[in-house]
Amino acid sequence: MPAIVYQTNKSTGITYAYESESYWDKEKQQSRAKRKCIGKIDPATGQIISTRKRKRPAVEHDRHSKPGPVAITQTARYFYGATYLLDQIGELLGIMADLKRCFPDTYRQIQSLAYYLILEENNPLSRFPKWSALHKHPYGRDIPSQRSSKLFASITAAAREQFFRLQGKRRVEQEYWAYDITSLSSYSACLRQVKYGVNREHDPLPQINLALLFGEQSNLPFYYQKLAGNIPDVKTIKHLLADLDFLAYQKVKLVMDRGFYSEANVNDLFKHHLKFLMATKVGLKFIKTELDKVRATIRTWTNYSQTYDLYATSTPIAWPYTQERPYKGDQLTGERRLYVHLYYNSEPASEDERLQLILLMTLQDELERGQRHPDHEQSYAKYFDLHFTPVRGIKVVAKQAAIDEAKKNYGYFALISNEVKDPIEALELYRNKDLVEKAFGNLKERLNLRRALVSSELSLDGKLFVEFIALIYLSYVKKKMQEGNLFKKYTMQSLFDEFDVIECFEQPGSERRWGEMTKRQIELYSAMGITPPSLQ
Repeated sequence: MPAIVYQTNKSTGITYAYESESYWDKEKQQSRAKRKCIGKIDPATGQIISTRKRKRPAVEHDRHSKPGPVAITQTARYFYGATYLLDQIGELLGIMADLKRCFPDTYRQIQSLAYYLILEENNPLSRFPKWSALHKHPYGRDIPSQRSSKLFASITAAAREQFFRLQGKRRVEQEYWAYDITSLSSYSACLRQVKYGVNREHDPLPQINLALLFGEQSNLPFYYQKLAGNIPDVKTIKHLLADLDFLAYQKVKLVMDRGFYSEANVNDLFKHHLKFLMATKVGLKFIKTELDKVRATIRTWTNYSQTYDLYATSTPIAWPYTQERPYKGDQLTGERRLYVHLYYNSEPASEDERLQLILLMTLQDELERGQRHPDHEQSYAKYFDLHFTPVRGIKVVAKQAAIDEAKKNYGYFALISNEVKDPIEALELYRNKDLVEKAFGNLKERLNLRRALVSSELSLDGKLFVEFIALIYLSYVKKKMQEGNLFKKYTMQSLFDEFDVIECFEQPGSERRWGEMTKRQIELYSAMGITPPSLQ
């Protein structure tokens, strides 16, 4: 029976256990021993820990896969032009490297599902097997519906956050980040964060809110967060600031619309030393004070921008900063420099006045007919007085002073920033924020995510992440199409279709061969910033 012997490696200090079996060596006429390592000794318990390598299934691509191209084992013919494009974009943006680092066992499956969502517009995942059989893609095999659900559930919060951290650091110091929120309606009653809230599309369903950060110059998303559907925009800043601290982003610059304004939020942004640009209502007290100072002078030639056909001016003010300090039980106060940018545009001024006249006519008609609308009660009180007489009944009298006060602000709007001094530069940065809203459109429409058709929290979290990966690719392609003026000839789907018909051929023992490509297809690869595949 073999004996167990122990031997300590002097350089590492690790003690190994060996099975030792004695035998008689006839040639040397002496007793010898055969040894076989069976494990190492746990210093805490003294138990033997096996060091034998477990055999892994050969069919899976995982973290232990050898680098380099996968050997061709069968004769096949695939569509590959569009997936080649996405492969190259993934390399260029670091998506592939970051996914592999964060999801070493499943990154190829995540990529393949993202590719499918991009190339098969609005198709459900149940159609993936048909697409997989015809296309070359990173995973290289079918992902049944049940398996995709398990894949979604395996995408952990820690791995997602690591991916956000890696992607954010690629662009963190180079640009402003546009921050906005959209809602995703859901039929599921099993999701904890599905709540009734202020739905931007007036869907009669509970919803989940999705916050998204986009780089304004790169036009690429790199962070999102799922929030309960009943949380208003203004209250999400604290969540965002906590996440930015956790992800260790530095030198953050945010662009936000006026739905995120509050004194508390501005104080928090100052507290975290973040640069920001934010829209505000012109009815705010400190904005009205500055606006009243320039009403008579803003519409002068020196303040006119021919590029944007509006008037603009700026002024620095002292923001009354406050910070609660619970650990000391007091409040820190002081002043922080803030730039107030004011604008006047005659075209929206005329439109505002026209809409106000329509509103006033509607309000007066409802009051005179006695058919009051619950949503209009504040407007009734603001713009009209009601008088009752026994003979004439209800008499509706307009409050002209209130109407004139509202007219004063037609065509005006305001931005505030703790960094941008020039009003036109601030306007350009703010107008770029609409790329976030367009991204939401891509997310909901093209990626078939208008309804969160999942039944568990884990599946929803995983599916949102895969959709987010697809959104990064779509955003890159969209930007390149805009730069190359390609939307005059192509929709995004027709552009992908142009690439998708390009084939590749594989045979065991031979290198992959490409099918013929037209001159236009080669030019489109170049327009996307991608080197066309070699036909050799």
